[in-house]
Amino acid sequence: MSHVYFNGFILTLGLIMAIGAQNAHVLRQGLRGEHVLLTVSVSAVCDMLLIGLGIAGLGSLFVANPDLMTVARYGGAAFLLWYGGRALRSALRGGRTLDFAEHKRMSRGQALLAAAGFSLLNPHAYLDTVVLLGSIGSQQAEDLRPLFAAGAITASIVWFLMLGYGARLLAPLFAKPVAWRVLDALVALMLWGIAASLLLV
Repeated sequence: MSHVYFNGFILTLGLIMAIGAQNAHVLRQGLRGEHVLLTVSVSAVCDMLLIGLGIAGLGSLFVANPDLMTVARYGGAAFLLWYGGRALRSALRGGRTLDFAEHKRMSRGQALLAAAGFSLLNPHAYLDTVVLLGSIGSQQAEDLRPLFAAGAITASIVWFLMLGYGARLLAPLFAKPVAWRVLDALVALMLWGIAASLLLV
């Protein structure tokens, strides 16, 4: 039974570690030290919701319906290509620094809405949690599905805590504009790579 929990944990960690819109937002909030607990909590709760929906059967619905799968796949790829393009543009422009003095802080309400938006308005999050994790989780024996879901949810919580609170260790590095350019370039390459994998399936 423990291997089911471990499989859910490892699979989710592998999917969630790819730098995307949600991760970039959590990292940014962590670097700024701004509403970190709120951002981490909302991101993790949204992931829990999507994972639960997927394993409960929504993922199987996508798998069983080729048209829904096609829409999800191309929609996710389009989002990733667009966001990757934005990241590349930022990398080419440069000039960003981690200047806390000039940064206008979000209110708690704005931080909550931003975290929810990056979590729930991101097609790639649905592909990862609802479709991929959901379809794999729903194939487990019925009595083992809660274990798989628990492993997946644990991985999500651990990752967002590490990303949000570990980001401050990188603050001295991101005081340099070149660090932001490298990060943006890596984000663009990763997102385009994932988009290509979706389009070439």
